[in-house]
Amino acid sequence: MPLESSPDNPQPLRRIAHLVRGWIERLGPVWVEAQLIEINRRSGRTIFLTLRDKLAEVSVSVTISATTLDSAGPLAEGATVVARIKPAYFEQSGRFSFYCDAITPVGEGRLLARLEQTKRLLQVEGLFDAARKRPLPFLPRVVGVITGPDSAAERDVVENARRRWPAVQMLLRHTLVQGPQAAEQIMAALGQLDRQPDVDVIVITRGGGSLEDLLPFSDEGLIRAVSACGTPVVSAIGHESDNPILDLVADYRASTPTDAAKRVVPDAAEELARVRQARQRMAHSVANLVGREQELLNGLRTRPVLSDPTASFAVRRDQLTSLSDRGRRAISSRLDRESTAVQHHLARVRAMSPKATLERGYAILVAPDGHALGSVDQVGPGDELLAHLVDGQLLVAVREVRARGDA
Repeated sequence: MPLESSPDNPQPLRRIAHLVRGWIERLGPVWVEAQLIEINRRSGRTIFLTLRDKLAEVSVSVTISATTLDSAGPLAEGATVVARIKPAYFEQSGRFSFYCDAITPVGEGRLLARLEQTKRLLQVEGLFDAARKRPLPFLPRVVGVITGPDSAAERDVVENARRRWPAVQMLLRHTLVQGPQAAEQIMAALGQLDRQPDVDVIVITRGGGSLEDLLPFSDEGLIRAVSACGTPVVSAIGHESDNPILDLVADYRASTPTDAAKRVVPDAAEELARVRQARQRMAHSVANLVGREQELLNGLRTRPVLSDPTASFAVRRDQLTSLSDRGRRAISSRLDRESTAVQHHLARVRAMSPKATLERGYAILVAPDGHALGSVDQVGPGDELLAHLVDGQLLVAVREVRARGDA
């Protein structure tokens, strides 16, 4: 029965919200098939999913507990799932939402979940670490190629590689590239090429395909074989949008078979151009070096010591002559000063000498005991004295002693 209401007889809002909740809850839980578009893990145990109809552009937001989602196994965005959802209406906020209490992948979704689980297991073991990646050789002696017989991927790799480097040697190994036996054959071919000592790089390639077609290149056994391979491995599976697990463990992931050919061998024309550029740079560098050294040599040749090597000897000779003259003058001046000083000292000594006194007419009287007389008190009348003159000696006798002041 429709609910009666009018401007004069309006219904309470709480009643309307309560009735809407009752109508919605009568629907009960329902199983739906949809595509998982987004997984939004916020803080807490509640996770928000976005589900979209596979045919119509209809998408809804669904809440689910972390326990329920984790019990479904690894789910990747883009997987097809079957979920049991229950609509819910909150009276206080007037918000309508869906709650999911069960979810499971189906079809490609199941495959994606299984691949995601394998990928996580191998990632935990460290098989995808960047430190395990080996550099590809610049110019391999032999390139091993594992691909399907007469495939477009084989032609892309071989023709593009030979177009870039005509002398490249290709060692082909044809295997199945889809189906249950493909992974086993690819592993066998990989082991054969890895044991070839002259094979420097191995390319595993095939064209694009569905998820089921590319399953062999996500096989756990093949992934472990590539990880244990001693030769660098290039993965060139499908197109840019195809991402088998082989891309993660390979030493280089090529977006297409053509990209793999460009990566494993250099371009002869580009390398020749680089050689020409390098030769031009070297010639320019050598010319600049020779020019700088020539300028330095010219500068050295213009120096006076090189233009006239004896000029320095003349300068040094003049300096030596000048120093010798100064030395002689200094010595002569010093000798003159010292000679003058000696003459002064000699004159003073001579002036003080007894001989000089005798030469002035004086005499030195010596007592009989040999001492020179310095006072009249030292002698008496009758004493004999020896008088020293400038030209000889006299023996004299004292007749009388007169002191200074006596009459």
